[in-house]
Amino acid sequence: MAQIPTLVPAAELAKRNGMTFPNESADYRRARQALLVEEIELRRHIERVAEQRRALPPGGEVTGDYRFQSERGPVDFDGLFGDKQTLVIYSYMFGPQRERPCPMCTSLLSAWDGEARDMEQRIALAVVARSPIERLVAFKNERGWRHLKLYADIDGGFSRDYHGIDKDGGDDAAINVFTRRDGVIRHSWAGEMGFESADPGQDPRGAPDLMPLWTVLDMTPEGRDSHWYPKLDYPD
Repeated sequence: MAQIPTLVPAAELAKRNGMTFPNESADYRRARQALLVEEIELRRHIERVAEQRRALPPGGEVTGDYRFQSERGPVDFDGLFGDKQTLVIYSYMFGPQRERPCPMCTSLLSAWDGEARDMEQRIALAVVARSPIERLVAFKNERGWRHLKLYADIDGGFSRDYHGIDKDGGDDAAINVFTRRDGVIRHSWAGEMGFESADPGQDPRGAPDLMPLWTVLDMTPEGRDSHWYPKLDYPD
């Protein structure tokens, strides 16, 4: 069994910080050092959660005969893996009943498009929606996405089983991870934080947040603002 390393207390690590900035006050520096301690503890907690996620027992075997349409033609579930052993699927809220796709999903995927080739060095990444592939590709081109792989869920079977459809039959965003080991495909993990687990005054979001937008805004004095959301288009 691997030995768990002894960690230096976060407060001690924070004391090693030698950074200061022009004209800052003593009050600012004291508060910033206290915040640094919490940031170190947060980093450690994020890693503990990631370790716990990786240590989950094997999930349920994927037995559904799921069929998708890609830009290059039909593909089965195994085909989504390509040559990788782990597959991440994002369920995109862009079903046939929608005139335009979900702005929040679109903002997330716009960020992921720039990272897709890096992600795919280690995993397979698929974006699944219930609209016909022609509609998905048309919006992909409109948005200028170059690297995301989009798939139409032909009969909605995958979306129904893996929470891409809500209880009223509408779209729901979902993130699911699958593994392929020794020829067996299993569910590994999914985002399960929603409205029912949201804290007062906060959006229902996962931890860590999937959207780089919110990560950056959380660093600012204005924060993310629970009343502001991305839009598909902005005035020039």
